[in-house]
Amino acid sequence: MRRREFITLLGGSALALPVDAWAQQSERMRRIGVLMPYAANDAQAQAHNAAFLQELQQLGWTVGRNIQIDYRWSAGSADETRKNVAELIALAPDVIFTAASAGMGPLLQATHNVPIVFVIVTDPVGAGYVESLARPGGNATGFLSYEYPISGKWLELLKEIAPGVKRAAVIRDPAIAAGIDQWSVIQALAPLVGVEVRPVNVSDPDEIERAVTNLARSGNAGLIVTGSALTVLHRDLIIALAARHKLPAVYYERRYVAAGGLMSYGPNFLDQFRRAASYVDRILKGEKPADLPVQAPTKYELVINLKTAKALGIQVRQPLLASADEVIE
Repeated sequence: MRRREFITLLGGSALALPVDAWAQQSERMRRIGVLMPYAANDAQAQAHNAAFLQELQQLGWTVGRNIQIDYRWSAGSADETRKNVAELIALAPDVIFTAASAGMGPLLQATHNVPIVFVIVTDPVGAGYVESLARPGGNATGFLSYEYPISGKWLELLKEIAPGVKRAAVIRDPAIAAGIDQWSVIQALAPLVGVEVRPVNVSDPDEIERAVTNLARSGNAGLIVTGSALTVLHRDLIIALAARHKLPAVYYERRYVAAGGLMSYGPNFLDQFRRAASYVDRILKGEKPADLPVQAPTKYELVINLKTAKALGIQVRQPLLASADEVIE
């Protein structure tokens, strides 16, 4: 075979390769670090992660083909979070994806260069994570969990579903800005609705149990559970205490109601994980976090567990039931 014929044949064979095969050959492996404040065996956290991965795949990213994902789970431990941050930064990822406020401080202390996409973060401007919602300006962007005024809505809902409540324990994490500010909103509203509120720190399970038990003894009491990684970690204890002492409780997320809690009001966090995948995709394709606006939830969901209401002796009024997005029976 002459040299020219050989080159022509070789070129024709190459052109005959499917486009997908060419794309796979030319793609370089990209690296995503995932920093989660939850336990690795947390079923809801795994469901959220599955939604994130599914959306990434829809956008053309497949683990083992063109992306590698390095996971770190801290189970609510601040020390473990700092260790995980150092490990992820050392891997030189193209982007880091994280949930909740617990990891944002350590991440931004460790790097101003690696792009960060966050979900379930309250007030990233006030916390100093971004310059503004419209123009984040730095190396981080993502999705708000909710704005602080919603914290007052939890107190109003508690009073609406259990009008006799006079005292409420507010379970919060004082080690994060969100925990402090959620408490402040609830505390400011409390006199207007005639409820005495008491903060309960979520870092110590024994303290939670003591505080809730003492509150229950006072009568006409209820609970408000604010958003943090630690409340997720201790959710089974909190739900069990509310049931044991027959305390009406309002939570910030549906997962608590699905597990036996009375009522929740907040955004759909599963949707945030799906939407976060689109930001990771855009960053991997060359866009900068500084130019991607922080997005707020577009819809809040009210979820009520009627079985739990019945166990607590609560008759849920029809207007409240009618306003619920989901009723668990």
